[in-house]
Amino acid sequence: MARGAGGTATNHGFIAAIVAVATIGGFMFGYDSGVINGTQKGLEAAFALGRLGIGVNVGAILVGSAIGAFGAGRMADAIGRRNVMMLAALLFLVSALLAGAASGSEIFIFARIIGGLGVGAASVISPVYISEVTPASIRGRLTSVQQVMIITGLTGAFVANFVLARYAGGSTAPFWLGYPAWRWMFWLQAIPAAIYLVALFVIPESPRFLMAKGREEAAHTVLTRLFGKAEADRKVGEIRNSLAADHHKPKLSDLRDKRTGKIRPILWAGIGLAIFQQLVGINVVFYYGAVLWEAVGFTEDNALQINILSGVLSIAACLFTIATVDKIGRKPLLLVGSAGMAVTLAVVAWAFSTAVTDAAGAVSLPGHNGMIALIAANLYVIFFNGSWGPVMWVMLGEMFPNQIRGSGLAVSGFAQWIANAAISVSFPALAVSPGLSVTYFGYAFFAAASFFFVRKMVNETAGRELEDMAG
Repeated sequence: MARGAGGTATNHGFIAAIVAVATIGGFMFGYDSGVINGTQKGLEAAFALGRLGIGVNVGAILVGSAIGAFGAGRMADAIGRRNVMMLAALLFLVSALLAGAASGSEIFIFARIIGGLGVGAASVISPVYISEVTPASIRGRLTSVQQVMIITGLTGAFVANFVLARYAGGSTAPFWLGYPAWRWMFWLQAIPAAIYLVALFVIPESPRFLMAKGREEAAHTVLTRLFGKAEADRKVGEIRNSLAADHHKPKLSDLRDKRTGKIRPILWAGIGLAIFQQLVGINVVFYYGAVLWEAVGFTEDNALQINILSGVLSIAACLFTIATVDKIGRKPLLLVGSAGMAVTLAVVAWAFSTAVTDAAGAVSLPGHNGMIALIAANLYVIFFNGSWGPVMWVMLGEMFPNQIRGSGLAVSGFAQWIANAAISVSFPALAVSPGLSVTYFGYAFFAAASFFFVRKMVNETAGRELEDMAG
């Protein structure tokens, strides 16, 4: 125990352990999303896929993610945050084994949809769980750990893909037991999935969920372990009072303002944050990075190394956010991120507009434009992961009042994954026509638009107790 702000006996070690376990879901989210990057040649060869087929196989996870995010938000109000995370861990495990063993595109798509259900569930439940078990003064930085783990998972997938492809002699070359390397890229995911499932048995249920279910004694026990008896007494009273004014079984209709009959403004803010995070095109980099860099002249080996570099820079940017999000606030970080992404995406778009094709059909960027594109793209990744990457999840986990948190997360998470699917599935076709340059200018436009959205619609939440959130 350690004395925290206001003299409360905060058990930092216990809180750190809880956050560490909960954010394994973020690692799985990242690994499951990133593993597809580097396996596309294997999928194309094994299943005889064209551009549309690749887009569908890559995007299949996003269908499951949208359903998983929506269902998890509602399910978390019914069976609890921890139980939903356990279900997600089981889905990750099944998906990893089945995707690697898939004998055809249909089975692979089914496996990726199963994994997507887990990704969608983890994406919305881990942040809300963390926000419900951490002190307001450090809630932002601890919730931001989720994004660090997402990027760590992505980077872990990039490293695993690179190592397996390097030692096998290519992603389609045979490796252990005669199976091609790309299949092992999926099978390796089963290890962290199993660890996640086992570790979830040692963390408690969210005290705010327990209070909503009328289990006040159990909630008090958890809060006492987290903050000490005096603070637990105070928080139980606060949560009880916040629920008393509108205490009924949470339902989607709560998202309408009973006085006006209109959708609550806080929900529009959540949906906007969720959608803009995807419209800036970040997952094009994470899902198609290897293909993207090969398309402008880099080798497969170099393209996979660039993916790893982007992952490392992303983690560094997230660490910056952890150090600053509770000091300077959520809204300033979002504004700086929007402006930085708009500029860097525009530079990438310009660089791609200079691409030339030689007599053999090979594409390259002339002069130093390849290096300019590479630097701008990685600066873009830094701006995203220093702002919108972690901060969007922080805000979705804390901005909704207790009564509508599950429903608000369900709708916002669903919107986030639908936008993700639209961007990711459309990219292979857009890269051909109207081309990479126009496509990236489109992402730059949305980054600029997100700046004005944040200025008008987003309210600061730093330092506020969850019971004080209004919508």
